[in-house]
Amino acid sequence: MPELPEVETTLRGITPHIIGHPFREVVVRQKQLRWPIPDNLNELLAGYTIHQIRRRAKYLLLETKNGSLIIHLGMSGCLRIVDPSDLPVEKHDHVDFVVSDSLSMRYTDPRRFGAILWTSKPAIEHKLLEALGPEPLTDDFSGEGLFMLSRGRKQAIKHFIMDNHIVVGVGNIYANEALFKAGIRPDRSSGSLSYKRYQLLVDAIKETLAQAIEQGGTTLKDFVGGDSKPGYFKQKLTVYGRKGKPCKRCNNIIVEIRQRNRATFFCNYCQG
Repeated sequence: MPELPEVETTLRGITPHIIGHPFREVVVRQKQLRWPIPDNLNELLAGYTIHQIRRRAKYLLLETKNGSLIIHLGMSGCLRIVDPSDLPVEKHDHVDFVVSDSLSMRYTDPRRFGAILWTSKPAIEHKLLEALGPEPLTDDFSGEGLFMLSRGRKQAIKHFIMDNHIVVGVGNIYANEALFKAGIRPDRSSGSLSYKRYQLLVDAIKETLAQAIEQGGTTLKDFVGGDSKPGYFKQKLTVYGRKGKPCKRCNNIIVEIRQRNRATFFCNYCQG
């Protein structure tokens, strides 16, 4: 599933090609995603210029003076800048946002769990976004804030930092990596961690996500960036997907457990 760094990579990939340009046409080949694509999306967008593109959590917000397009990549979605004459439409290419004869922003989603929505109000006020927690790479996300929210909670720390009401965009891969960096077992009770531990954890989350963005996201089977190139952060993963391999820090064996049917990887020694 594309996580925050992958979505940020997509944002940076599409922005130079889309910002300041009007969409000539929107071609919808498959409208049934997680929610149906609006029937009149072409009427809403055609002729209007995208004057700003932002990311909120894993949502991309493309804003015009007429309203905002909200895109979520779901589990397998991607946005690519393509030349339609060079790249024929394939089975899972569901939407083309046409800028010119030689440039389109193409939405591809094999599993169709993504979303393409429209709002005439400020996008940030949409019901899917209004209750989200702070962005992890901003000053609004702090050790003090995370510590205070954790008091009295028995929830495992990995689940706690993956809760979008607590902080957005810390998906499974990056939660594993940040907890290793901070030396915290993923199954520890969130309410049992000290203030100092939360300061370390916030620093680890920020560093992990920033590194992933710099590397272009994690290379997963279904993800490519806005420039059609895969990310490269997978080369630097320290624990995720490394069950049975030696820890890169202490040489003990990485173990795997299941938490809410999600794979969790950690080092018993480094994260004791």
